[in-house]
Amino acid sequence: MMTSKEIRQSFLDFFEGKKHKIVPSAPIVNKDDPSLLFTNAGMNQFKDFFLGNQVPEYRRTADTQKCLRVSGKQNDLEEVGIDSYHHTMFEMLGNWSFGDYFKQEAIDWAWELLTEVYKLDKNRLYVSVFEGDKDFGLSPDEEAVGFWKKHVPEDRILYFDKKDNFWEMGDTGPCGPCSEIHIDLRPDEERIKVPGKDLVNQDDPLVVEIWNLVFIQFNRKADGSLENLPEKHIDTGMGFERLCMAIQNKQSNYDTDVFEPFIKFIESESGKKYTYSYAKDAMSDIAMRVVADHLRAVSFTIADGQMPFRSGAGYVVRRILRRAVRYYYSFLDIKEPFLHKMVPLLAQELGDVFPEIRKQEKHVQTTILGEERAFLNTLEGGLKRLDNLKVENNTIDGSTAFEMFDTYGFPLDLTLLIASEKGWTVDEKGFDACLTEQKKRSQEDAKKEVGDWQELRPSEGVSFLGYDLLEVDDARVVKYRTVKIKDKNQFQIVLDKTPFYAESGGQIGDRGLLWFGEEKIAVISTQKENDLIVHIVNKLPENKEVIVKAVVDANKRGLTENNHSATHLLHAALRQTLGDHVQQRGSYLDEKYLRFDFSHHSKVTEEEIAIIERMVNEKIRQNIPLEESRSISIQEAEAAGAMMLFGEKYGEFVRMITFDPEYSRELCGGTHVPSTGKIGLFKLRSESSIATGIRRIEALTADKAEEYINKELEELQTVRSLFKNPKNVGQSVSKLQEENKQLKKEVEKLLAAQAQAMKGQLKASFKEVNGRKFLAARLPLSDSNAIKTLGYELEQEIGDCVIVFGAEIKGKPQLMAIVSKELTQGENAVHAGNLIREIAKEIKGGGGGQPFFATAGGKDVSGLEKALEKAETMV
Repeated sequence: MMTSKEIRQSFLDFFEGKKHKIVPSAPIVNKDDPSLLFTNAGMNQFKDFFLGNQVPEYRRTADTQKCLRVSGKQNDLEEVGIDSYHHTMFEMLGNWSFGDYFKQEAIDWAWELLTEVYKLDKNRLYVSVFEGDKDFGLSPDEEAVGFWKKHVPEDRILYFDKKDNFWEMGDTGPCGPCSEIHIDLRPDEERIKVPGKDLVNQDDPLVVEIWNLVFIQFNRKADGSLENLPEKHIDTGMGFERLCMAIQNKQSNYDTDVFEPFIKFIESESGKKYTYSYAKDAMSDIAMRVVADHLRAVSFTIADGQMPFRSGAGYVVRRILRRAVRYYYSFLDIKEPFLHKMVPLLAQELGDVFPEIRKQEKHVQTTILGEERAFLNTLEGGLKRLDNLKVENNTIDGSTAFEMFDTYGFPLDLTLLIASEKGWTVDEKGFDACLTEQKKRSQEDAKKEVGDWQELRPSEGVSFLGYDLLEVDDARVVKYRTVKIKDKNQFQIVLDKTPFYAESGGQIGDRGLLWFGEEKIAVISTQKENDLIVHIVNKLPENKEVIVKAVVDANKRGLTENNHSATHLLHAALRQTLGDHVQQRGSYLDEKYLRFDFSHHSKVTEEEIAIIERMVNEKIRQNIPLEESRSISIQEAEAAGAMMLFGEKYGEFVRMITFDPEYSRELCGGTHVPSTGKIGLFKLRSESSIATGIRRIEALTADKAEEYINKELEELQTVRSLFKNPKNVGQSVSKLQEENKQLKKEVEKLLAAQAQAMKGQLKASFKEVNGRKFLAARLPLSDSNAIKTLGYELEQEIGDCVIVFGAEIKGKPQLMAIVSKELTQGENAVHAGNLIREIAKEIKGGGGGQPFFATAGGKDVSGLEKALEKAETMV
């Protein structure tokens, strides 16, 4: 039996003997064609020859091409490993003719290679041809049928439509009929029951296409019509893995020696036996196939220059890699990085035909290892979060599932799997809605380009020392990267240990300084990427290898801690005052203020606000010491009565913050004051609604609260002074408001009288326009209500009329149109809204309204006269 290496080499030798130039595979990463992320067919590298953009050096070529199909219309990723024939990366054997030989040679040589060199059973082979298409104006491909009749009986020549047997490069360009060769690999007893010809193109896993011969002879024009090409071409593609399955008489691609070495390696390392099962619940077998397949895709894309990344082609690579990790972690019980261990075996097996994998072996292995470590940490954390997730109605809400995916990189399908095991469901529609919203944000953030991490030294993780220290003098740089935002570079630095708190849990990240010897670099923010603490800086140090002194801005940290601890006191006060239904729904706190969102279905009254504020300040004055349980089991924390926030994910061990066990006890990872007295003062600044059933409080503490109160007192004193320092300033303001109200009424009376005085003059100004009574006038009035009243009174008294008024009100031009209802109907109807909308253009404004009444405002007072003239023209 031929080995896979012999099968591949026989193909290349055969076509070399037919005077073909054997060319190397193009990179699997397609960087030259913006329409493709990856090479997905053997012809990709020859596309310009078919399009006429380049002249080929050789008229005949052949190769084996690395291909990848995981996205677009050929999205096979989720099928990989489950069935017997889907793959991510696969080899495509192909031979091409650029204006040289055509159908006869392609058919004859394909038959010769399959039956005389590979010795495939002729009686198991079927061929398909194009049946023609009336819409295309094309007849059946009887030319190809004639050539096939020399090799196969006519009953094994099958006709199929354009879906299966007409190939097109795109909406326009080179195209033509194709002829496929299929093989029936079923046992003889099954072949007797059902003829193979009945299963061609029916998705039977053992009646499969192995070779497609494309006869490129037409050009598709933009109008959809076809024209003959000046030269005819041949483009063939044969799936290498399927060919090996056929020649080696196997029932699955994975059973061939293409994958056998990798599956044996996985068996050895995992201690599990591969059983050749394709049952849907044979998860260890599926996992072995997934790992064996994905190793090839990930390794070759990295070797060809595409690093795993958060977007574009890099995201596809990362997605494939993480799927492999997820399967070996969940179903092979492998909890340590594993995929990278198989890279040397891959280089050994395929290094001769694809030498780049051998040259890049170390780089590929290191890259995969780093990705595995990161994702394994994500998986472990995510699984713990799910295990401790509190759910309502046995359903994980969409936003929680999305946060697991987006924030922690935890795949939705794994969330679904674990939820199913627990008897839960997942709100997938809610997840999709969050994903759509995130995509919109991503598009807005498109100008942000994140570079790859440059690693300086291995690290088991970052040690956060900021609960106890604000300064660390023996840190080292683990890695760094460049982030380009709107044409400006920022840099991100990760240290092996740091006192800097990374933004999370609503608390803003620390600022401060990093000292690299004598060189000082400001940290403008500290962010969290999964469990990585990232220091944001505007420049990189000259020497990244020196010991780093990390110093947190103590003043900013202290003020932020005031606000964080005050948030805990506020939460407890809200629950005691409003009820236990109050739950935190979000927060933000920095050195300036705190914002706290909570569930409550009505406005918090002034009396309730006073009670809440007084309660928080009482706890501050009591100077309650902080009780910190830094790492206790989730069960202990729950037993101690710690606040367990709905929808929050907790690990196996948690940090519990207590300010008086009878008052406030919460799980929290943020930084806090040593005792409540340090907060100094709490001032609630505002309370509002942000969504149905969600309220928001904004408050100040310490210096900011004092500044706010002092400013309010200063403003109050200014008001007192204006009223000559009365004993009761509130009473004085109320009296002034009442006086102002009375004066406004007097003004309105005077304006109405002024309008009435104008009525007689306006009545005399009506004229007939197109059989209608019409009045257009600019009024010396500054009150819109008076103008409206005057207009309606005139319409009532005159009847069957059109009135258009213009006026300047508070420095802005205003227009108003009134049309008698009788004139808004019929053939020559006048529509006040349409009229006003058009003439408003003259005042650089807009407006509209009903058929009988409309108004408009604008910016250009000088256009009022033109607007009124235009109104008459329109009527």
